Amino acid sequence: MAIQTPLPNYINNTWHFSAATELLDVTNPATGEVLTQVPLSPTDEVHHAVTAATAALDDWRRTPPVQRIQYLFKLKNLLEENLDDIAKTITLECGKTLDEAKGEMRRAIENVEVACGIPTLMQGTNLEDIATGIDEFMIRQPVGVCAVIAPFNFPGMITFWFLPYAIACGNTMIVKPSEKVPLTMQKVFQLLAQTGLPEGVVSLVNGGRETVDAILTHPDIRAVSFVGATATAKAIYAKAAANGKRVQCQGGAKNPLIVLPDAEPQFTATATAESAFGCAGQRCLAASLAFTVGEARSWFTEAIADTATARVVGNGLDEGVEMGPVITPESRTRIEGLIQTGAEEGAHILVDGRHPSISGGENGNFIRPTVLNGLNPHGTLAQTEIFGPVLGLIHVDTIDDAIALINSGRYGNMACLFTNSGAAARKFRYEAQIGNIGINIGVAAPMAFFPFSGWKDSFFGDLHGQSWDAVDFFTQKKVVVERWA
Repeated sequence: MAIQTPLPNYINNTWHFSAATELLDVTNPATGEVLTQVPLSPTDEVHHAVTAATAALDDWRRTPPVQRIQYLFKLKNLLEENLDDIAKTITLECGKTLDEAKGEMRRAIENVEVACGIPTLMQGTNLEDIATGIDEFMIRQPVGVCAVIAPFNFPGMITFWFLPYAIACGNTMIVKPSEKVPLTMQKVFQLLAQTGLPEGVVSLVNGGRETVDAILTHPDIRAVSFVGATATAKAIYAKAAANGKRVQCQGGAKNPLIVLPDAEPQFTATATAESAFGCAGQRCLAASLAFTVGEARSWFTEAIADTATARVVGNGLDEGVEMGPVITPESRTRIEGLIQTGAEEGAHILVDGRHPSISGGENGNFIRPTVLNGLNPHGTLAQTEIFGPVLGLIHVDTIDDAIALINSGRYGNMACLFTNSGAAARKFRYEAQIGNIGINIGVAAPMAFFPFSGWKDSFFGDLHGQSWDAVDFFTQKKVVVERWA
């Protein structure tokens, strides 16, 4: 499908142009080029999508699970066939490298594959003779109309933490992509249209704040999934819950790594750089702090500085580029300001990535990898999610010191340890108050058959995205107690 201006919504298996009076430019963050315009759909268009989803719900939930997943098998094959094209779209509107975009879509496809196991994953339990002649069993049934409000940093993958599980469980689903990166979902919904899904099972509504508010307050939407900044996650969680919905909201992060003296130097520096600077630091699992313990300080500081300096920055579509731009000029300005805040709080800017000269990227939102040495562990920057390619180094004497500092933080998304000591690794995973733990792993991203965890201010709700948590979230349990004379 050629890029249209403005982008249409997809409701009742038909593409509709919005009646929105306000349009936003969608720009390529590497070049500043305007790619298209996205409508900020008004409340009425959310109602239109909900009406279609509600009308489709009864027939769809009565469709046997083994038949529902046939559409996911078709979608999986279509995503495989179109992976390169979708990845290029992700790079154009989000800025990450083509390899990063392909990896993102590979994770999306994994979630479709796992959701194809719904005939097993959705099974209930039973027990005969809970009393004489009486049996009891628990079954799972769909929740109803669901919605996902997706972020900009993974235009393809994150919707798939939710959508395949929701529809496989018999729900209908409305997707509201980020208005900064709406093109990827246009491609995905073109493929969904080719699967033959019944009318109203999936809908796409572009928009901004008014669109989100309509989702959060609509009485027929029963479940909302969100990924984004913590302040927004809190607000969405509160408003959706106040309107009687079940909610899962993934928030922000300040992901730390611990480097012990016995860690392998080059491997550790490479893995840390990939974590901190991959996707321009715009991952919810991007490393933002590195705690060096004891003698690790000297060798790691030198190694990470060299690795950061050597990273190739440019347009993600160009061969050999290892890091692209951040999403908007406002993001770049904010990140540069936070770097200065770190310096004012006593850190030494070991590698300064501000105001780079990027050939062909004069109008892009580029920042090179930045390393701040000796960051104040109690300062503003050590507590603030940067969401950019900036790594702060904090030096401590023991692993206990590092764990204590980690546990004192407000976030709990990911923490990683680099070591050759099994005892240290066990201590760390046992004591760290974090939802996703990595041992000699820089990005501890759970595979699709595990939930994407997160603790403290990194998550609001009870059930996470992916795997059995997604099945629990998108089903409601019904207990039946039965006796026959």
